Amino acid sequence: MNVVADPYPSGSDPSQRDGRLGVGIISAGKVGVVLGAALRGAGHQVVGVHAVSEDSRSRAESLLDGVPVLQIPEILRRSELVLLAVPDDVLGEVVAGAAEAGHFQPGQLVIHTSGRYGTEVLAAAQRAGAITLAIHPAMTFTGLSMDLQRLSACAFAVTAPAPVLPIAQALVVEMGGEPVTVAERDRGIYHAALAHASNHLNTITGQSSEMLRRIGVEAPDRVLGPLMQASLDNALSSGEGALTGPIARGDVGTVAHHVQLLSESQLPADVRTAYVHMARATAQRALDRGLITEAQAAEILDALAE
Repeated sequence: MNVVADPYPSGSDPSQRDGRLGVGIISAGKVGVVLGAALRGAGHQVVGVHAVSEDSRSRAESLLDGVPVLQIPEILRRSELVLLAVPDDVLGEVVAGAAEAGHFQPGQLVIHTSGRYGTEVLAAAQRAGAITLAIHPAMTFTGLSMDLQRLSACAFAVTAPAPVLPIAQALVVEMGGEPVTVAERDRGIYHAALAHASNHLNTITGQSSEMLRRIGVEAPDRVLGPLMQASLDNALSSGEGALTGPIARGDVGTVAHHVQLLSESQLPADVRTAYVHMARATAQRALDRGLITEAQAAEILDALAE
């Protein structure tokens, strides 16, 4: 990771720093309001927020108290920095529509928070003279004030043309995060990696909790919590060499028994499917790293195929 030092001296009044900007937030989802609040905490002035639903208006009132709720054209007119925190599937449409209507301004900073895209999705704004940046926080958001504290441990993927990359990095540092440069061509793999790690972990946790509840364990979180936390810590610090369990031991009989029980149980089919597919991937990676022999891997894969 590239560590960028805080460009401002500690203890200084954020609002008195050089280069303070008028920030517009589109829209007041969980990410938008938190990053808007973080930018305001760094001394920037949030000049407007776009909020449609009752939930988004409530979030804006909570974390961006006193900021007017405005329509998108007015936010773009007032803002030196525009933060686009809209869903991935509508981001291109929003940018194209605003550009066609002539709402972007030369020199205006236009930033989106999508993990999926780099700056190409902002091409219409760039053609209008805007400076385009992609900044994605690698964190799940609640939309509550607690997220502001969590930003201090958060990496942000930053993508921008080389001449303006330092602007993106400095904004991340101001929000308390750590900028990590991701090339335009690599944004898709970056986002897939985060989705695989975060979203699928949630699915695995849910499936495992359901298995435990089916056998009468009333508080699955108490059983799974310490185990999963330790496994995650070990995996992050030691890599796949820290893998334990029946596959890492080459315990074919145990793996086969698991598959049989899952096949005969009344659990949803997705539980067995997920177990089998993850076990296959785990066996291959254990083999690649020398944790099991080729013969053990073949036996495990055979057991998983039955």
